[in-house]
Amino acid sequence: MQIYKVGGAVRDRLLGKTVADTDWVVVGATADEMLSQGFRPVGADFPVFLHPKTGEEYALARTERKSGPGYGGFIFHADPEVSLEEDLIRRDLTINAIAEDAQGRLTDPYHGQEDLKARILRHVSPAFAEDPLRVLRVARFAARYASDGFTIAPETMTLMQQLSESGELEALTPERSWKEISRALMENQPQVFIQVLRECGALKVLFPEVDALFGVPQPAAHHPEIDTGQHVLSVLEQAAIHHQPLSVRWACLLHDLGKGLTPESEWTRHIAHEHTGLRLIKAVNARFKVPRDCQELAMLVGQYHTHGHRALELKASTLFELMQSFDIYRRPQRFEEFIAGCEMDARGRLGFEQRDYPQAEYLRGAANAARAVAVQPLRDQGYEGPELGEALKQERLKAVQAYKATYSA
Repeated sequence: MQIYKVGGAVRDRLLGKTVADTDWVVVGATADEMLSQGFRPVGADFPVFLHPKTGEEYALARTERKSGPGYGGFIFHADPEVSLEEDLIRRDLTINAIAEDAQGRLTDPYHGQEDLKARILRHVSPAFAEDPLRVLRVARFAARYASDGFTIAPETMTLMQQLSESGELEALTPERSWKEISRALMENQPQVFIQVLRECGALKVLFPEVDALFGVPQPAAHHPEIDTGQHVLSVLEQAAIHHQPLSVRWACLLHDLGKGLTPESEWTRHIAHEHTGLRLIKAVNARFKVPRDCQELAMLVGQYHTHGHRALELKASTLFELMQSFDIYRRPQRFEEFIAGCEMDARGRLGFEQRDYPQAEYLRGAANAARAVAVQPLRDQGYEGPELGEALKQERLKAVQAYKATYSA
């Protein structure tokens, strides 16, 4: 039995980065031998085991053969006779196909170290084209390492384009796709993920609603970058710069989908795009079975982001109804994330990246004014049941009106 450290742990150490997780491959062992040493099996699909003390994953060296469409369409063969090189060749990128033994010696049969130095993301073998998930994975790695100067090898991009045209992407499960998408959006340059998907043709397959935004113009006075697709990329970039959570980044990606539905004859006005885009946002949410918090915020930001931008101009009653829509009393964090989404949208414009966004402070202040209204004095006045609810609503509206008057003064 020989044990090697593999994948991201080796790659990131060689890049001088912090190693988050460590994966291991075991050569020359059987499942029974692993079990006898206290390792715990993980599922039934792969010969993967958890270390009895560290909980790290140890996988038996294996080969794989394409047997059907999609990410899961493979037959795996784990055997003590499978060599380390045979295990490494089934991996996606050369930089992920380097192994390290206990003495720190590297096994690098596919020249991953050379590609690390050259800052190239390159596939290991032609078998890369058998797994459609690798399109998303490479785009995610491009987003992670773009700031280090990494680019995708032309021959790898060609395989990604072939995969995108093959129909294989449609075979990916929503759950597996979302896992890659959500991880990619949390990388330090998530806009690169979208750019790569577009370059290889995968964006029009996975996100046709986002792909449709490229080439759609916006008013130059408000959007010097003009192109709606480029604007969305900039908004995503700002969300990463400002360390926004996944829910905000997802909302940023989808907030302007309605502009893709504007007839050319009505460019660049995009009247009511906030409402026309809601059915598209709902469709994308359903396609990837997106978690509920991300779904809800994307819908709310899509519908109300222009309200956020115009917050200082809104009537007190409109501002109050906006906050009611977010249930700011029981779900304050959701309104805070809405404000963040609006601010990223405002900053995601050419030349506006550093501009102040006073609407954020104003919206927070209005929400705090409404929340500050106490219930007990109304109860003391004899209000109860539905009448109490209505009285509370009116008092909160008065508080927002007073806040607006004070702020304006």
